[in-house]
Amino acid sequence: MCQQLRIEWNMKKQNIVLALIFSVAFLIGLAITSLGVWWLVYRKTDTIKVGILHSMTGTMSASEIPVVDATRMAIDEINESGGLLGRKIEVIVVDGKSDWSTFALQAETLITEQKVDAIFGCWTSASRKEVKPIIEKYNNLLFYPVQYEGAELSSNIIYTGATPNQQLLPGINWCFENLGKRFFIVGSDYVYPRIAGIVARELLDSLGAEVVGEEYLLLGANDVDDVVNLIKSSNPDVIINTINGDTNIHFFKALRDAGVMPKKVPTISFSIAESELQQFDVSLMVGDYAAWNYFQSIDNQTNATFVENFKKRYGSDRVINDPMEAAYFGVYLWSQAVFLAGSSNPKKVIKKVHNQSKKAPEGIVYTDGFNHHTWKVSRVSKINAQGQFDIQWSSAKAVYPIVYLYKSPDDWQNILNDLYTQWGGKWAKE
Repeated sequence: MCQQLRIEWNMKKQNIVLALIFSVAFLIGLAITSLGVWWLVYRKTDTIKVGILHSMTGTMSASEIPVVDATRMAIDEINESGGLLGRKIEVIVVDGKSDWSTFALQAETLITEQKVDAIFGCWTSASRKEVKPIIEKYNNLLFYPVQYEGAELSSNIIYTGATPNQQLLPGINWCFENLGKRFFIVGSDYVYPRIAGIVARELLDSLGAEVVGEEYLLLGANDVDDVVNLIKSSNPDVIINTINGDTNIHFFKALRDAGVMPKKVPTISFSIAESELQQFDVSLMVGDYAAWNYFQSIDNQTNATFVENFKKRYGSDRVINDPMEAAYFGVYLWSQAVFLAGSSNPKKVIKKVHNQSKKAPEGIVYTDGFNHHTWKVSRVSKINAQGQFDIQWSSAKAVYPIVYLYKSPDDWQNILNDLYTQWGGKWAKE
């Protein structure tokens, strides 16, 4: 009898143990299932955040808003094709307001509060100079899409626009060979045009050309008559124009009112492209020139598809210019680096962004692993009656980006420091 009771008790204990085991297993399974559901939901809602930092208002807005559209188009295309690393890219657009200190504040907000993994933006070098120390402080990434003065290196900035040897020098050299030997330099009074003026003079001196005048206007200025009168009286063969923003509208109107016409005294511009031309009476601009790496009129299939897709998205009346195209392919260079890094963390992406290449609308572009600038084809074009550009010349192949032209890095830094001090601790005269 006792033996039977012991057997029954042992069987009950085994049943209790089994029940406990099954209960624990059930709870563990439930926890794993819940964790899996949470992970799937998280994966669907988690995004990669990036910032777009451009002037949506102020004197530079007409140039910068189209760049925002091109940047968003590239991001939308990536999202529409499935995203990046299984996640969607979330865009946060902020307004630099054509004010350089605002650019710096907005960049810091994007990084510290919005937690973006990259910023696409800036137009003027004054805005980039203010943003650069913020980007470097937090070891983040800035993709800068506009031609600029060079004399700068940063491991945290990818320069998808041109250096002077890829735009300014080829444009001036072509003018010297084809249009004349007497040049008048005019620009906005901030860091890019001032340094561009020094580089232009170095080239013109080496060519044996004559600089008959050099003047600078405040950004946003509309009083341009004195400068135009100086141009007219100096009788140049060519005007080198590095004016930025809507001052160009007043400048070209004053030129025509003074009888300075493209047929006799053409202007070659380095900050006027297709989108800016929409602000002008194009009939008064026919015969002037511009130097860029990209023009909408480039004849290749990649560009044809790019233009078609952009117009479908934003309207058939829209046009595309060089900084827009550089912003567009910059997003793809970043996305390729993110994919290779297996992470959107900027510290990891920085290591993979070197030596990235892309078949862009302008042609094959390549990010140099040493200086973070982009190899690009140089082009010079002439404005036609349709507000587009007829390409007059292009380099045979992509041009290596030279960051420090004619002077040593220390000499350039001294020049930059002097300008900064002269302007009261700012990168533009106010």
